[in-house]
Order: sequence, then C-alpha cells, then structure tokens
Amino acid sequence: MKYVVYGSGAVGGVIGARLHLAGLDTTLIARGAHLEQIRTSGLVLDRAGGPEVVHPAASDTVADVDWSDETVVLLCVKGHQTPAALADLVAHAPVGTPIVCAQNGVANEPEVLRRFPRTYGLTVMLPSLHLEPGTVAEKCTPVPGLLDLGCFPSRVDDVAERVAADLRAAGFESVPRADIMAWKYRKLLVNAVGDAGGLAEEGEDVAALRAAVLAEGEAVLAAAGISAVTAEQDDVRRGDLLRPRDDIADYQGNSLRQSLARGLASEIDYRAGEIVLLGRLHGVPTPVNERLRARVVEQEKAQRPAGPG
Repeated sequence: MKYVVYGSGAVGGVIGARLHLAGLDTTLIARGAHLEQIRTSGLVLDRAGGPEVVHPAASDTVADVDWSDETVVLLCVKGHQTPAALADLVAHAPVGTPIVCAQNGVANEPEVLRRFPRTYGLTVMLPSLHLEPGTVAEKCTPVPGLLDLGCFPSRVDDVAERVAADLRAAGFESVPRADIMAWKYRKLLVNAVGDAGGLAEEGEDVAALRAAVLAEGEAVLAAAGISAVTAEQDDVRRGDLLRPRDDIADYQGNSLRQSLARGLASEIDYRAGEIVLLGRLHGVPTPVNERLRARVVEQEKAQRPAGPG
C-alpha cells in the first residue's frame, strides 16, 4: 500500500519515518520550517540505538500526491487542525480513499465520515517528541508505539488488516479491532487524566484532581451509553511494551503540554472539552474538566500575539 501521512509532527513523523524505513511508499504532509528541513536535509528519527535520517517525499498539500487505489491516508493532525486537513483532502483525494484517524479524541472520525465513506479509527499509544524542525523522537522501547485500528464506527475489513500488517512491519504493535472506538474512548479518559497532572496549580492535590477528572469521564460515558474498554484491559494491552527510554529526557511531557510549551494551540477541546460536551448533552456536571479546559484556554489567549490596536 502507499501511505500519505497528513501531519508529520511527533506522532505522524515517527509513523511516517518508520513506514519509509520499512520500504513502503510514504509521503509526508508537513508545513513551515519543519517541511523545509525535511525537504532539504531529510527527517531525523531519534530512536533507541541512535538517530536515523530518512528522505521520504514531502509536501504541504495532497495536491501533489499521485493517487491510486492502493493509497491510504493516515490523518495525524491534532483535532483542531482536522477541518483544514479535510478541506485539502476533499479538494484532491478520491472519495473512496481510506482515511485512518491516527488522532487523539473521538470527534475526528464523524467529521471524516461526512466526506469519506471509508473512515477508520486508530488508537494512538505512541509517546513521542517534536521539539525542533526536521526532528522527531521516539520516547519508548522495545516498541515505539501501539497502533490498533478498525473501521468506524465498528468492524474490520481488508484495509484494516493490511494497514495493521504494514505498521507491524514498520516496528509497531498493531491489532485490527472491530470495537476500536471503545478503545479510543478509554484513551480519551487516559489523556484527560494525564493532562490533569500537567495542569495542576501550586498547592492542588494532583492525585485527587486526576481521580475527579476520571470520575467525571466515567460518569458521562455511562450517561451517554457509550462503551469503553476497562482501565484493566487498557493496562493489559500496554503491558511493558512502552518502557521509557533512559537516554532521552521527558522534556515538556505529553502532547498537550508540548503544544503549550511551544506556544501552539492545543487540542484541549477534544480532550477535557469532549468530557465537558458529553456532560452538557446528558446532564452530568463536569466542573473539574471545565476548570482544566478553562485554564488551557486562558493560557492560549495569553500566548497569542496582540491584534491591531
């Protein structure tokens, strides 16, 4: 199969680099200084055992892609960047192109399905870094990530099987799953709890904050009748496969904290904000998630350049 990796930051960059190293036809969609560095000097993949430079095709638009029946798009942008990516894909990709949402949150798949009938969800368990143009880093070993996927909303088909096989060939763990959204909803709660630790203010009880975020998340899923795999199932899937590398610093922590540290817009509306939305839809109070979302929104406002006077 041929792969278009739309969004080549921490997650997309690692996936794209490894697919390319596995000998698969891979095109990266990136932007700005990151794209220029990839075009001129290649993409540096920092991984256990030393860095490796890859030279896949790269562009800022899928208008340059040579589409075929074997082309699959791995959508790796953050949730708030999905509309712009979809506009580019709608303009240039055949409507029958499989689009795999390799993204956090659970709102991307419905938006993609409005435009592309062959939509897939993918649960991203891939601790990674993108701190400077032209470089991405894997944070874990012995495998860089767990990338299970399935058709949206539920089932497994030949494309899911083939993509999973290619991801395994690239060094990832990947299992086709008919209940992929149940796994993505659990990952939503995992992300929200992880974000809470990084957003705690001085003097706050971090353990209590995380517990409250999780309790609200579990409550809204129950009220909405949404199935999610259990925390125990998630723990078993992770096992000891994602052990932190001892030769790389954690830097700014998870993906949300990395975005804030770089002065970029975050996907908080698709993490804590998703729990808030479900709470409002189903009459479940979510004050802790609302408070954490508001903290991020205020920080993003403070980081924006001042507009015209």
